[in-house]
Amino acid sequence: MKVGKISTAVISLSALTLGGCQVKKEEVKRPNILFILSDDHTSQAWGIYGGHLKDYVKNDNIKRLANEGCVLNNAFCTNSISTPSRASILTGQYSHKNGVYTLGQPMHPDSVNIAKTLRNNGYQTAIVGKWHLKTQPAGFDFYSVFPGQGRYWNPLMKSTGDKWTDGWKGGKEYKGFSTDIVAGKAIKWMEETDPNKPFMVMCNFKATHEPFDYPERFKSLYRNVDIPEPETMFDFSPETTGRSFVGQKLENLGWRWEKASADPDKWWCKYPEMPFSTQGMDSVAARKKIYQKFVKDFMRCGAAIDDNIGRLLDYLEKSGKAENTIVIYTADQGYFLGEHGFFDKRLIYEESLRMPFVIRYPKEIKGGQRLDDMILNIDFPALLADYAGLERPDYMQGNSFRENLKGNTSKEWRKSMYYRYWLHAPIRPGHFGIRNERYKLAFFYGQPLGMNGADKKTTAPAWEFFDLQKDPKELHNAYNDKEYETVIAEMKKELIQLREQYGDTDKQYPVMQDIFKTNWEN
Repeated sequence: MKVGKISTAVISLSALTLGGCQVKKEEVKRPNILFILSDDHTSQAWGIYGGHLKDYVKNDNIKRLANEGCVLNNAFCTNSISTPSRASILTGQYSHKNGVYTLGQPMHPDSVNIAKTLRNNGYQTAIVGKWHLKTQPAGFDFYSVFPGQGRYWNPLMKSTGDKWTDGWKGGKEYKGFSTDIVAGKAIKWMEETDPNKPFMVMCNFKATHEPFDYPERFKSLYRNVDIPEPETMFDFSPETTGRSFVGQKLENLGWRWEKASADPDKWWCKYPEMPFSTQGMDSVAARKKIYQKFVKDFMRCGAAIDDNIGRLLDYLEKSGKAENTIVIYTADQGYFLGEHGFFDKRLIYEESLRMPFVIRYPKEIKGGQRLDDMILNIDFPALLADYAGLERPDYMQGNSFRENLKGNTSKEWRKSMYYRYWLHAPIRPGHFGIRNERYKLAFFYGQPLGMNGADKKTTAPAWEFFDLQKDPKELHNAYNDKEYETVIAEMKKELIQLREQYGDTDKQYPVMQDIFKTNWEN
């Protein structure tokens, strides 16, 4: 059953429930919130969104959540890279508003965020696991977070009460696998909360980020199994589709594995299943071998997430907290698992842009539903504020979709979304764009704009346009196809409107204004 565009059954049921009883105001108890966030655990690897991996991924507890709650079919990231996305999830703001544009910027402790808002309104707050925003977490009664990226095995964690050091330094070592440890810490904190006050805990896994490691219990999973390949995996070059950039190819991941195999002590991370080599193979055979290792490691890593979602849900059931606890599971962005021959994220292309998302709240959301409405990561904190009984804070650019989840989508709800990626590199240029229910238009402006970590080598400006109804895999850049001239012209106008609406006009960059003058109409 879908909501948002549908379900009179759900609306009628809600009306009967509300009309059939009078709930005393003092009996309404504000819900607890368990917000589970993974890193890069893309929708293709959840199994509940279809696709060629759906029969292979271990997803018992993701399916459990989906069966008991609502799955978002069209959730999107506003800047598909970890640090900025996490900042948007906390602040409800685009990168240019919260100041976290790339992997290099910290989120300042005095920044506004949903944890501060909830804490100031009576919630107990905690964050455990991957923080990735460099400075000391603010707004949380308790934190225990990794320095920097963190490590999969025997992770270091910096906790409340310890002396804080920004960045990659500091922390106490905890023995074991990080996904298991993070879930255990979240459960322990929930056990110790005051039962007379609501809580919000963010349980942030490092998984499934590179190096895609996994616990020993999943070592034999997929052994001697050939995993199906995405149909676009042998898209070897821009000439194939008319795209304007090279992208992060699977071969680069293979190169990393070979470098790590040659001198593991000098490489930045520890990969499982080493050594690795594609020496002597042709390009097709090499790409096939890289893909098989990559996707198996990724799904094994994801299996540990699913296990621990089960642990968290079981705790809520056994403790009697499940009925009054909102559970959300999402990832900070999507990820390429061989589509277009890519790995990694960052792009406005679908696999990277999409965020998987499922929410369970027994008191208000009927199980087994799907929502088609367009939801952005800047909407997440507004939803949490709404459930906490608060008006949307003025600092948030997103909006609550609580009514959407109940089947009451406003006629004014967005039909298109704005995206901006700032960390320019020649293989993945800086770009912004617009996506609606059918079409996508992107402008790859190719400028570093002084961003932390951006490559100073510029690339020629280029437009890309895709008809997602006719071309869902984005295999043909149709920007120069005459049949779309009118559609593209209208989308350019709306793109300008969205940029003005969100305050991202590039007026502070003369080079961008020059680029617009010579490229916007061409």
